[in-house]
Amino acid sequence: MISRLSTQTLLRLAKGFPIVALTGPRQSGKTTLAKTVFADKTYVSLENLDEREFAEQDPKRFLQRFTNGAILDEVQRCPKLLSYLQGVVDERKVMGDFILTGSSQLELISGITQSLAGRVGRVELLPLSQSELLQANKLPATLDEALFKGSYPALYDRDISPNDWLGNYVATYLERDVRQLIAVRDLTQFQRFVKMCAARSGQMLNLAALGADCGISAVTAREWLTVLEASYLVMRLAPYHRNFGKRLVKTPKLYFLDVGLMAWLLGIHEAKSIETHAMRGALFETYIVSELIKQRYNAGQVNNLYFWRDNVGHEVDVLYETPQGLQAIEVKSGSTFASDWSNAANKWRSFAGEQALTPIVVYGGNDFYARDSCRLVSWQNLYKID
Repeated sequence: MISRLSTQTLLRLAKGFPIVALTGPRQSGKTTLAKTVFADKTYVSLENLDEREFAEQDPKRFLQRFTNGAILDEVQRCPKLLSYLQGVVDERKVMGDFILTGSSQLELISGITQSLAGRVGRVELLPLSQSELLQANKLPATLDEALFKGSYPALYDRDISPNDWLGNYVATYLERDVRQLIAVRDLTQFQRFVKMCAARSGQMLNLAALGADCGISAVTAREWLTVLEASYLVMRLAPYHRNFGKRLVKTPKLYFLDVGLMAWLLGIHEAKSIETHAMRGALFETYIVSELIKQRYNAGQVNNLYFWRDNVGHEVDVLYETPQGLQAIEVKSGSTFASDWSNAANKWRSFAGEQALTPIVVYGGNDFYARDSCRLVSWQNLYKID
């Protein structure tokens, strides 16, 4: 098993909350991590029909079995259990008593908010981060291989090609789980929608145009996209709210949370084709944004990433607040530094004034050093970004 950086976050939260919820996409390693960190606890999967039937019909007796707590896997399958869980943990007052895992934010987080508010510490586990792969000496040797393969743990634990694994992942998890949530009647139309989302990763989100390209309404497109977000397949990056004297674009940008899944949906079947692919820049930007999000989630922090764009086209790819000031990041897939790469970030810096830090340019090359106008960071050194 590849060591996960969120281990320490789980242990920290288990000292201060009676329940710890571990959420994330299917096959991101939630069950393996929970079993490893809390090896002394009984494990129960609510995907098991017998266990789920017991939990639904007699939740009180179901929970009474676990005098030392338990790991309840895919707990969103039995949402009524959460109300009874509240009574158990309130009575026992034991920290780290129950560990919940789930792969759907819509169902699980709704139940936590209604029944377990104030009792749950939450960790969101995405597929393997670059730092985790580096520590395990499994980071792909080239950028194109990293973009093609993505980060799902199975691709690094087994001898299986991304084409085989990701194709089955889409068929068995994405289509099954998502269709259960929104009752899609036309699977072909939904498949087209997911692929069109992949083609828009890194772009401004226009739901009307997305829906029109898929033959659905903007309302349906919004509904379907919300479920993809709840399943941790995509995310919306919000625009930064401060205008610095400029009129701002208020539309979010869309990103996939695993670049390998995005590449598969784009029909990319080998790493070498990425070098000249029209979507290489979008793939690279998706990779960088998802890695920055993993850093925050693994530490138990909220996603504080934004982008900034004004109405005349000045744009910063990623922007976030730090105690020292505002940090801008530009993302460039090229392997050789070009002097104009930091122009957009420095233009924004002139608007932001003293609160702006030296911009960072993350690029597809191998060097890591400071220049007059920016800090240059290799795609392999994202963990060095503060």
